[in-house]
Amino acid sequence: MPVGAWDSHMHVTSPDYPLAKSAAYKPSLHSLDHAMTFEKTIGVNNIVLVQPSIYGNDNSCLLDALKEIGPTRGRGVVGFDPDDIASDTLQKWHRLGVRGVRLNFKSTNEPFDPDTVKRTLRKYAAVVKPLDWVIELFVDLEQLRCMTEIIPELGVKICIAHFGAPDMKRWTSYPSDACNVPGMQHLTTLLSQADNLWVKLSAHYRYDLAVDEMAGSGAIAKLLLETAKDKMVFASDWPHTRFEGLDVKPFVSRCLDWTEEYDAKDLVFRDNAKRLWDCV
Repeated sequence: MPVGAWDSHMHVTSPDYPLAKSAAYKPSLHSLDHAMTFEKTIGVNNIVLVQPSIYGNDNSCLLDALKEIGPTRGRGVVGFDPDDIASDTLQKWHRLGVRGVRLNFKSTNEPFDPDTVKRTLRKYAAVVKPLDWVIELFVDLEQLRCMTEIIPELGVKICIAHFGAPDMKRWTSYPSDACNVPGMQHLTTLLSQADNLWVKLSAHYRYDLAVDEMAGSGAIAKLLLETAKDKMVFASDWPHTRFEGLDVKPFVSRCLDWTEEYDAKDLVFRDNAKRLWDCV
């Protein structure tokens, strides 16, 4: 593991914090102490805390953890309503280490309307641009089709979570030729043409048909590294909500192997993350 490595996507949860009405599950206690104990096992000291969907726009759990770890070793990706957020609140969060907002179009029951999504992206971009924050998207890979024109125009960094949530069941040549993954052409085209798009190598177990072998994940990771290795970041997705008990170390090991093959280990595990999350 490179010195100074970052885990760009993990969560802290606790039953002590109120759930959103739309919460899909009840969290166990996954505190910052638990998180850092895990990170030690993979050799990582720096983390990006991402707001889990179960808390909606109440970022209290995340912010309390961010206060504890401090902005030198921690960054945060929060949730908020762009029509109801005060600039001084954003500035306060920025000082704590918040550098992004999460938009979840994947694990919600809301219909995916392209025009609504575009308006939403423009609203959030207008809010976060003065702070140079990231918009993180949890979105189906095929849904990128309606975003290919707007993403380069937003003027802010966009980060796609979890390999772009590929539908590997519809990958007719699985696990060969990752270009055939439905929607992959939209992602690789954007990565080649848009300077502001990034991707997290994370949460393979949510999509891969051969979780242990990671055959599909490996093919996709290599295609993405070949396309834009300077815009990939590693993330563990700890504590693997709804997959609790998963051993993610084999995936971490494979990521080290894949990135080493493309001479990108320092980039993916450290340098890209520092650029993406504004870590000096």
